[in-house]
Amino acid sequence: MSKVPTTVITGFLGAGKTTLIRHLLQNAHGRRLALIINEFGDVGVDGELVKGCNEDSCPEDDIVELANGCICCTVADDFLPTMMKLLDRPNPPEHIIIETSGLALPKPLVKAFQWPDIRTRATVDGVVALIDADAVAAGRFATDEAALAAARAADPMLDHESPLEELFEEQLGCADMVVLNKTDLVEAGEVERVERIVASETRPGVKIIRANHGAVDIAALLGIVAAAEDDLDSRKSHIDGLDEDHDHDDFESFVAAGGEVTDLDALLERLGALITQHDVLRIKGMVAVAGKPGRLVVQAVGPRIQHFYDRAWAPSEERRTQLVVIGQKGLDRQAIKSGLALVLGASAA
Repeated sequence: MSKVPTTVITGFLGAGKTTLIRHLLQNAHGRRLALIINEFGDVGVDGELVKGCNEDSCPEDDIVELANGCICCTVADDFLPTMMKLLDRPNPPEHIIIETSGLALPKPLVKAFQWPDIRTRATVDGVVALIDADAVAAGRFATDEAALAAARAADPMLDHESPLEELFEEQLGCADMVVLNKTDLVEAGEVERVERIVASETRPGVKIIRANHGAVDIAALLGIVAAAEDDLDSRKSHIDGLDEDHDHDDFESFVAAGGEVTDLDALLERLGALITQHDVLRIKGMVAVAGKPGRLVVQAVGPRIQHFYDRAWAPSEERRTQLVVIGQKGLDRQAIKSGLALVLGASAA
């Protein structure tokens, strides 16, 4: 019996993983796909955005959401049972796609494919790391070498790596292919500089391809045949040699909720101010706008805020606004919720 190929799509918060997957589903060319989505936060946003993209290739029953924390920390409890259910189906999928949380370490997930119940039935076809070119160009993930050299000169014992830098290195170090996304937001010369930064963190031979809006041909991403679970030693990690258990205590998330928003411009302006003031990494969610039949999707990465209507609210749905706020540990939740309360149509809970 041939193994079911599985593609792991990793990448930091807001890199465009869900947009990439929507593109894959809409251009599946008849392949029967299943999708496992893992989110950091209590409200599943990404799963909502891909449902209905292509009912023939990936019906809603084949989209599984895991929202109990990062998949790399819940392999035994969440991921393995989910994989077994997909593989045990009378007509299993031809290819499984896993979208990890933006905070997940890919190597523990790849290692899970060595488990006896999985390794004879599924294989990691490839690990694809999606990188936000604009964020790297702005220095939000990669180390500023000049600043690092100055800091080390002042304090040789300094541990220079931030949690963001470690995640950037982990995701690139495990990748079989890198998609440099959002290159349309970066000047040509800067894209080349970002590519050099990214290449310095990848293994020899890993291809880097450029993309805008996650538009990558499915033939380029599926069918890498890396069998990554058999090649773990070449994928260096900060957790190598440490206890298998790890956590994400450096990050936290919460949900700000409210009713219908009457002034969308005021909401966007307030979000921008709060992101800057509190150094928020990511905001994403659904907004109910008064007088509009469509559901508004809000996606904020650092100072960039995007919004679009994805579909009409269903008659059975409550028109309610829910925004997931993600940042490094120490976020002033009460200040952020209070700052949003006046524009969310009801008290931000």
